[in-house]
Amino acid sequence: MTKWFKNELDRKLVALLQVNARESTSSLAKKLGVARSTVHERILRLEKTGVITGYSAVLSRNPSEGNVQAMVMLEVEQKRGKQVVARLNSFPAVKVCLAINGNYDYFLSIEQPTLEELDELLDQIGDIPGVERSTSSIVLSRKFDRRYKEVLEMVRSQIDEVENG
Repeated sequence: MTKWFKNELDRKLVALLQVNARESTSSLAKKLGVARSTVHERILRLEKTGVITGYSAVLSRNPSEGNVQAMVMLEVEQKRGKQVVARLNSFPAVKVCLAINGNYDYFLSIEQPTLEELDELLDQIGDIPGVERSTSSIVLSRKFDRRYKEVLEMVRSQIDEVENG
């Protein structure tokens, strides 16, 4: 198999959970042809080993529509990167944090409901110890975004795979 899954049953179970993480263990067991206790134990093992790290909702459209989105580049004091990233991770509005090369150290994608909330968050980010400089650009429009289409296609293919064998 792979380092992620012990066997085919694990792979199928994870695929079903990706489709509907709220599905009951009884329903999952019926679809997989195993005992409910087997499904329960496997889910616990997959969570314990870090294969499953959480559950989320997959939306059928871009959830950021209506939000103000900004792209932010940060220059960070050399030895404070880990602390800055840990603090950035505490802000739910910071959707992406990428380490980059060049004049800046990190690239952020931030989404907030209003310009005022975005401005407040940018001030908070600027106040993080170790942040030396930032440059922000507000997104005016989204010409295309493949991410949501790819997630939806992946989920659909996993549904088909589980249902067809």
